[in-house]
Amino acid sequence: MFNVRKTNVDAQFEVINQSYETLEVETLTPHIGAKVRGVDLSQPLTNEQARDVHQAWIDWKILVFPNQHLNRDQHKAFARRWGKLHVHPMQPTYGGDEEVLVVKTTRDSAYTSGDGWHSDVTCDPVPPLGSMLYITETPASGGGDTLFADMYLAYQMLSDSMKEFLDPLVAEHDGAGPYVGSYKSTPPEGGYPKSQHPVIVTHPDSGKKLLYVNRGFTSHIVDLGQSESNAVLEMLYRLIDSTPRLYCRVDWEPNSLAFWDNRCTQHHAVWDYWPNSRYGERVSIVGDQPPRH
Repeated sequence: MFNVRKTNVDAQFEVINQSYETLEVETLTPHIGAKVRGVDLSQPLTNEQARDVHQAWIDWKILVFPNQHLNRDQHKAFARRWGKLHVHPMQPTYGGDEEVLVVKTTRDSAYTSGDGWHSDVTCDPVPPLGSMLYITETPASGGGDTLFADMYLAYQMLSDSMKEFLDPLVAEHDGAGPYVGSYKSTPPEGGYPKSQHPVIVTHPDSGKKLLYVNRGFTSHIVDLGQSESNAVLEMLYRLIDSTPRLYCRVDWEPNSLAFWDNRCTQHHAVWDYWPNSRYGERVSIVGDQPPRH
């Protein structure tokens, strides 16, 4: 049995104390993020390995698997252990594979995808439950890290009065803003995806409450006036922007795969390495239910 190596944490917040039979798990922070060794993702997982990976993923929200050598089919096969693969609503296909989102930045890039706090595709009625990004090229200059933020902890840091105020509210998530900005696209038939989700969501696996608004997709809070909605959302976004204790920082190495829980995290790709290059491929897993209070 492999034990988790971790540090002490404030007693105010939950301490995860877990061990896994088939994995070596090294935590990156006390609340979010772990590096996983002892498993070869190019090979089919045993049932015991899949159980431990799933539990570690629920516990730590973002798992990093270093030194993995995968082709595209192996990457997709690993993701399919958790469900059907998601097709991004706006991303053009690359290499004829609509289930793979290519994350490629070069000296000719004006921006990098994901440069700003967001959860993936929350404009969908049922957003992806998780994503797996496999990075094979990192910037020669260094940089190109990805930040992840813990939305359980963000919720816990709110006052009881604010939790009570936010609890019944619903927000609209609109794909128009990010998709026009990132893809310079014309609207698809029927318009850009748009959905309403609770501001406070209960995670279906952990049973814990979390904050479910993000700067990338959330347009407004339903039933509040525009100025009220803007003020409340900006307060919540500033909590995420300015609270480092929420974060785990993934310092990518070539041939590393990260698997994050899209239901309880946000992430931010750091654009600090131009004119150097970075390359990866992302596969996302279709959610099994809409976000629920």
